[in-house]
Amino acid sequence: MRTVTVGTRGSTLALAQTRWVVARLKEEWPETDFRIQTISTQGDRNRGSLEVMAQKGEKGFWVKEIEDALLAGRIDIAVHSLKDLPTEQPEGLEVASIPKRVDARDVLVGKEGMKRLAELPQGARVGTSSIRRKAFLRAYRPDLQVVDLRGNIDTRLAALGTGEYDAIVLAAAGLIRTELRHRIDEFIEPDVLLPAPGQGALALETRADDDLTIEVAYAIHDHLTDDRVTAEREFLAGLGAGCMAPVGAHATVQGGLLTLEGWVGAVDGSKVIRATSSGDPAECADLGAELAADMLAQGAADLIAAARS
Repeated sequence: MRTVTVGTRGSTLALAQTRWVVARLKEEWPETDFRIQTISTQGDRNRGSLEVMAQKGEKGFWVKEIEDALLAGRIDIAVHSLKDLPTEQPEGLEVASIPKRVDARDVLVGKEGMKRLAELPQGARVGTSSIRRKAFLRAYRPDLQVVDLRGNIDTRLAALGTGEYDAIVLAAAGLIRTELRHRIDEFIEPDVLLPAPGQGALALETRADDDLTIEVAYAIHDHLTDDRVTAEREFLAGLGAGCMAPVGAHATVQGGLLTLEGWVGAVDGSKVIRATSSGDPAECADLGAELAADMLAQGAADLIAAARS
């Protein structure tokens, strides 16, 4: 029996995602022994400095150690949240598979009587860890106090009980994958809070020369998800922005047409540039690049630079 070692971060969410992936792979490859290995990353060890690292232009603080293990042959497949994966990959590695995406939206979880973003009282304290969410929440509701919220999913949910926050905003996918969907009070529509590029999707990364493992991973590849997230990530790459930038992107496919929406915001919420692009899903990469060029012409680079400073 062939053994395939699957590497992941050790958080509750990362392990839930990886167990889901392994279960799907096992269905396709029942004669293969899949083993999970957890790996600590810089982001896990030093959460407090993530924004500082992003401002310096450093990337990959959620994935570098996992990719190092992949290159060294200690693991065969790496499972990542796609939104954490830099758009530029190390030489010798490739994304072999993108499984079907779950809900890409952000969600609100609130205290009693504070279950809808539009209905939160003036001055309510809303916690989030994301520069993107801070920017777009402030643009939508300038009266809210949007404040930092760190930690894993359990820590963030527990923070609601401390009295420090009236509501928190986080990704739907994390709660769905950790079987905490019942905690969601509101799914926030993309026209209010545009998701991060690739949010809700996973990436299975392999060594580029490992044809057997690439074949194993590709068994759970979803082409529609791939088209959507390729457009979103090409948009992000075209802007020259990383996963910590105030950038949102969301692609949908209906009637054979892919529509990509992109936003770039000022961190204080004073300005949000919005644009859309549509075309053949087969041209998803070009659509993302074209939308980025459009946004740059509208001044997006200044907002991204300001967020870094």
